[in-house]
Amino acid sequence: MKILCIGEMLIDFTPVKGMDNSYTANPGGAPANVAVSAARNEIEAGFLGKLGNDDFGRLLVNTLKKDKVEILVPDLTDEATTTLAFVTLDESGDRSFTFARKPGADMLLSEDDVAKVDFSKWDLVHAGSVSQSGLPERDAVLTALKKARELGKIVSFDINYRDKIWSFEDCKRESEKIFPLADLLKISDEELDFVGGEDNIPSFMSENDITVIVLTLGGDGARIYFRNNGKVQQANIPAMKVKVVDTTGAGDAYWGGFLSSLLRQGVKNTKDITMEILETAGRYGAVSGGLCVEKPGGIPALPTLKEIERAKA
Repeated sequence: MKILCIGEMLIDFTPVKGMDNSYTANPGGAPANVAVSAARNEIEAGFLGKLGNDDFGRLLVNTLKKDKVEILVPDLTDEATTTLAFVTLDESGDRSFTFARKPGADMLLSEDDVAKVDFSKWDLVHAGSVSQSGLPERDAVLTALKKARELGKIVSFDINYRDKIWSFEDCKRESEKIFPLADLLKISDEELDFVGGEDNIPSFMSENDITVIVLTLGGDGARIYFRNNGKVQQANIPAMKVKVVDTTGAGDAYWGGFLSSLLRQGVKNTKDITMEILETAGRYGAVSGGLCVEKPGGIPALPTLKEIERAKA
């Protein structure tokens, strides 16, 4: 059971409660969050992304090593600094971001880096749209996902749109190159325009040969769409009732738990997937995401397998 995550890893500067204009540096970045979430769920995980040769880059390397995530690009780059994101939280704990990324080291992942990776050893390969916002990373990730698909690996994609990084139109154009490669697609209720609205999801799945779409709805839980033999089934999964402190990384905690549950249930390709398996994974992901929002910070808040199992009991 092995998950490879491709894309950005960065520093989230998270507000310190009770101290105006004060921030704590936390490791984050959506694909890296999913990799660490999988590792804490005792799934072998790898991270394919570029980090800067600076103090923050070394902090992120140590973070991955601590959670035993395999680092596929061990050499730090001098061509750009590690990407920084400043997080703003509203009264309900919802976050918004401001990025220092002009460019960031994550954007420098190259096709040469991808060529060194043995994709045959990974069961599932995951990426997100932020990796498509700049070159050479855009081409590198597209090449990686094509390789994974050709090898029959499960491909996962998270739209994860960030309006401070690029426009909706640009994100949609580049994501449309990825959709036909994806078996599993994660979207939020704020990203429904990417698929033509919720009513269009069944047609969108058929057009792009997508097996599963998971629509996350924040405190209202998630809705799973499963295309099987040309028909689309759906199931609603409630959210875990918790006191929200910080939603940073919540979607990644959900998705890391969801993907880990799929693999633990024996899913090796899309033919192994059933609605029962998806509902089990959805409930597991909901607990993982619920536990995450009870704590501040991205990666520091991601729960372990034992914590999730304890909360489920």
